[in-house]
Amino acid sequence: MTVKVDVTAEPGDRHAEPLDGSANAAALVAERPQPVRSDYRRRSSKSYAALDLGTNNCRLLIAEPAHFGFRVVDAFSRIVRLGEGLGRGNRLSEDAISRTIDALRVCREKMAAKDVTRARLVATEACRLAENGPSFIERVRDELDLELEVVDRKTEAYLAVTGCASLVDPKAHSVIVFDIGGGSTEIAWLDGQAPHAFADPCKRIRAWDSLPVGVVTLAERYGGIDVTPETFEGMVEEVSELLLDFALVAASAGRAHNFHLLGTSGTVTTVGGIHLGLARYDRRRVDGMWMRNGEISTVMQRLLHSDFTQRAENPCIGKDRADLVLAGCAILEAIRRAFPSERLRIADRGLREGILMKMMREDSVWRGGQR
Repeated sequence: MTVKVDVTAEPGDRHAEPLDGSANAAALVAERPQPVRSDYRRRSSKSYAALDLGTNNCRLLIAEPAHFGFRVVDAFSRIVRLGEGLGRGNRLSEDAISRTIDALRVCREKMAAKDVTRARLVATEACRLAENGPSFIERVRDELDLELEVVDRKTEAYLAVTGCASLVDPKAHSVIVFDIGGGSTEIAWLDGQAPHAFADPCKRIRAWDSLPVGVVTLAERYGGIDVTPETFEGMVEEVSELLLDFALVAASAGRAHNFHLLGTSGTVTTVGGIHLGLARYDRRRVDGMWMRNGEISTVMQRLLHSDFTQRAENPCIGKDRADLVLAGCAILEAIRRAFPSERLRIADRGLREGILMKMMREDSVWRGGQR
């Protein structure tokens, strides 16, 4: 595997603004089917939409610009498992495609109901890998009049960093940012202290990589129902091997002042929710929280010694993710071993937020606040 060493920002990505607190309060509204415009070109309104179609989830965020950030006006998330079976083959199954199109139809209706001005609809690892990925994209275009953009791994990594960079400790001179997905895991090394609050985080990226492993692919290979400590260790070792090249390039990261990890994914938010003992997952309490190294280990051990039914009954996991959570923990554990840190910051934000920030910057919605 070749680790990508890069100190330049993504082309055209000049500024990064932090989210404001209003991003924590997504106002969910009833679905109101309305006629859908096929182009979503800029009109008089200021509603933006970002869609992240991953290997496991279909997630939509609709927002309006606010002072140095944006206000979420609607959100949608559904587990579709588009990449189900890709670990054993190279085609998207008809059942997975059908589930995904149903979810995308809901997203289309929500964008129409909110009179979205501009949207970027991104597809990631499952569509990158599947040999029938192009035909799936075409089918979505024909049936729903939606244009899915299959982004490369660099773009995915940079958007994830942009989306959660406002949670980086401003005193940290080095940070490892990672996004554990369904089919891949993006990881980046941010080096040097941010010069000011509105600095572009992508200019701090010294190296990045995209590991060809995620919670779905790993769980399919090792099994997610009955996971023994030996099975778990086998998953950790596989991911650790994939991390070797990146870990060598970023070997000095952990020696920098105030170093910490920053994770964005369902895995880390689940770990955070379990640690807090939430009776129901609450994004406002999890997004931005810090966890100590020992606290993470305690949650992982609790999960590892729980059976499938117990995991499914946990309100921060649920039956749809009970077979995936330990695979995600194995990826997290491999990252922790490669980059030991006493603290991890948890982000319930990432690629969608990065997409929104990028579109709004391109439209100069913060004019006076741009740097």
